[in-house]
Order: sequence, then C-alpha cells, then structure tokens
Amino acid sequence: MTVLRLACRPQHYSWGKLGLNSEVAQLLQNSDPKWTIDASTPYAELWMGAHPKADSAIIWDHVENHVEEKTLGTWIQKNPQSLGTKVREKFNDRLPFLFKVLSVRNALSIQAHPDKDLAMQLHARSPQNYPDENHKPEMCIALTPFTGLCGFRPVTEVLDFLSELPELVVLLGPDCVEKLRSGLSDLDQTRAALKSCFSQMMRSDKDLVQTQLRTLVQRAEARGPVPLQDLLLELHSQFPGDIGCFCLFFLNLVQLQPGDAMFLRANEIHAYLSGDCVEVMACSDNTVRAGLTPKFLDVETLCEMLDYSPDPPTSKRFPCRRDEHDSHVTLYNPPIDDFSVIRTQVSGTESYVIPPLDSGSILLVISGSANCPAHSDIRLGRGSVLFLSANQSLPLEVTSSIDMYRACCLL
Repeated sequence: MTVLRLACRPQHYSWGKLGLNSEVAQLLQNSDPKWTIDASTPYAELWMGAHPKADSAIIWDHVENHVEEKTLGTWIQKNPQSLGTKVREKFNDRLPFLFKVLSVRNALSIQAHPDKDLAMQLHARSPQNYPDENHKPEMCIALTPFTGLCGFRPVTEVLDFLSELPELVVLLGPDCVEKLRSGLSDLDQTRAALKSCFSQMMRSDKDLVQTQLRTLVQRAEARGPVPLQDLLLELHSQFPGDIGCFCLFFLNLVQLQPGDAMFLRANEIHAYLSGDCVEVMACSDNTVRAGLTPKFLDVETLCEMLDYSPDPPTSKRFPCRRDEHDSHVTLYNPPIDDFSVIRTQVSGTESYVIPPLDSGSILLVISGSANCPAHSDIRLGRGSVLFLSANQSLPLEVTSSIDMYRACCLL
C-alpha cells in the first residue's frame, strides 16, 4: 500500500488569472514556498495525474519499498495493482482520469468533447489536432462563484432574443427563424430547427459576422435595448468580431456557487467564462472548438456532433449528495465509469480517517491542515496533493478545519 506526495505542473494559458489572483498560483505557492509567482503571468490550470503532457512528479513517498520512479505515470506502469482490480480491468492498467484546478480570467472557447467513436475518427483524420482516441466527459465543481455557458437554451428564450436582435436574424435568415418558431410542438423538430439555426450562424461569412456584431456592440455601448449586454461587451472586448459572441443567445448561462457542480457529457456545447473550479475528466486532450479562441477551429465537426436538446440552465447543475454513513463527505458521482469526486470537510480539530477505496485516487487539499499520527513525515496543508493507492486508508489528526477533494473511480 502506498501514499505518494506529488508536485503538479501549472499550465500558463492566456485565459488564466494573473499571479496570485489565481487559485492555481495560490495552491502552488502554499504547497511549496520556493515557487516564485509572477504577477503578470497567467496561472490557468494545475494538472494532477498521469497524462503524458504533464505527468505529476513524485517528491515524497511513504511505501514499503523505496520508490525510484520519478513520475506518477511511470510509477503506475510498474505498480498497476495500485489502481485497484476493477480499474485495472476496465481501463487496461491506466489511471482513467485527469484532475485539475482551473482559474478562469477570460472566456475559454466555444467547444464540445467527442464520444469514443468520434474521438477515434478525429484522431485518425487529424492527430495533430486530436491527439488521442479517448472520449472526454468532464465535471467542474466551483471553488469560487463560477460562470459558464452550457447546452442549448429553451427555444422560447432563443425566439425572445431573436425578436430583439435584428443583427442575429440577418445571420440566420428568415427561413431558419420560421423553422425554429414552427417546431415548438415536437422535440425532434425542435432539435432539427436548433441545429439548422445554430449551424447557419456558425457558418456565416466572417465579414458579415463582424459587420453585424459591430452594429450590435454599438447599440449595447449606447445602452440600447440589447439582452445580455454586459456579458456581450465583455466577450467582445476579449474576442473582437468573434462569432462566439453571438453564441450567448443560444446557450444557457450557468452560474455556480462554491460546491455547485456541472457535468459535461460528450457532445455537449459549453464554454467557461470566469471563476475558479476543480475539474475532473477522462484522461484525454480532445476538444472540438468553434469560437472565442485563437486555436484550431473545426466548425463543421462541432455543428454535426452536438446534442441540440434544449433545456433550462437549472438542468445543467449536477446534483451532489451527502454520504449517509459519513457526514463529512459529499459525493459527486456522474453516470460514467471514468471518474467521481469525493469532497471531505472536517471542522475544527478532530481525528478522521480517509477511507480505503478499490481505486487509486488523487487527493487535493484546498484549505486547512492535518497531520498523520502513524507517519510523522505526513503533513497536509493548502495545496498538498497525494496519490493514494487502492485499498489505502489515511488516518488524520485535523489541526485546522480542512476541505479536500478526492478524484477516484467508483465502479
């Protein structure tokens, strides 16, 4: 049985929060005071796991035998029993998830993630843009107030916006608008109409998009009757002339409070806009993008792959539940095999045992501190990251109210 302390790598994507405004930067600095945080550098993501792009380093171990491997991925290759019997069988001796912290200053792209069949096709066709054959369902749990776009709005809301936005009607054309209006009574017709309208908009001539968006932004700046005008102006300031600014009027605006979650299935359109969160996903780097980004765009693939079911924003919040046997635990258990998240909150100073699971897991401490009475060299504090092998428990003496997130598989 094994406990590994990990050093995890940040990603400096341009959309990340700067310096110590970033939760990622704060966790890094607290986990290792030798980290020098640059106030002008974006600290966008912290990767915790065995993904080859940023395999977590092992900086300390408590094992029966000395660990010589330098990264979690290489260690798991030599010790696959650490994953647990069911995980080994299901995922071919690989850690199936990637755990992250995100700190979002500017919008991420209008995007969706492929299912496994589409991922295989995209990887075969364009491996430079789709680097693996895996699907990428993901779940985010807010650490601070968090805002994103997710899924298609109810059609009645889209139609209300169209009545106020002649600029958007120009992009869609009257036939698309009428098709959307006439399809309200039948769900299949509604989905088909949404696909037709959204695809027409996304395929619009770039010059036409910029002209209509410029007109709309001028109205919004003059405080004319423009819906979602503050968010529209913010996105346009980040991505001037981008078709993604019009996506606001098709997609749900979802606002999460700390502890709220959002689960993103395959083929579900979304974009994160602001805030800090923990995120867990299948171990993949496949993303199909179509706006609000300077990266590779694949508009045709996105428009064809999406689930066009219209739902209210409340349906996009993923419900968590309290563990009936442990009042300290909140469980986020989405309907997939690749990952779940266990949040553990222990108040004050008391003893607590992190229970064993039949799964390798990664534990992140968000706040608070604790010692392990059986092992004096184990101390948890803000930013600590541990890998716990399958069937490994960890007794703690909590020294300051602690908040921890644990990514695992609950097969």
